[in-house]
Amino acid sequence: MGLTYRNIVVAVDGSEEAEWAFKKGIEITKRNNADLHIVHVVELRSYPSDAASIKGRAEKYGTELLEKYKKMAMEQGIQNVDMVLEFGSPKVTITKKVAPKIKADLIVCGATGLYAVERLFIGSVSENITRSANCDVLVVRTQKNESE
Repeated sequence: MGLTYRNIVVAVDGSEEAEWAFKKGIEITKRNNADLHIVHVVELRSYPSDAASIKGRAEKYGTELLEKYKKMAMEQGIQNVDMVLEFGSPKVTITKKVAPKIKADLIVCGATGLYAVERLFIGSVSENITRSANCDVLVVRTQKNESE
């Protein structure tokens, strides 16, 4: 294993924390001339099983979010940008499904995300990624957290 990263995963959920993680991910990708994989996981257990229209909206939101970030990455000069939309629990899906499939050597995520309430009960997504990933993990805090 070298000292450079080849496949960088950035997890995005639409939160301010994820935006900061994405910006850091862009810089690391550029420095390493790596491939960038932007991942959004639609958390299905958040919706009743019969709510197909809500699932559809969540999927559409995820796709639009990924497209926005891909455009931003390409505008920053990154050539190899991959969008990954998955369904399930972000805690499990990112480390057990996405990262191994693309041979990720770095996962970048926000310290908190849209599911801040969930943290109180079952631990945060970033904590779980840090514990279960088979590669390096960078947990990014927003500037407002740095001044607290």
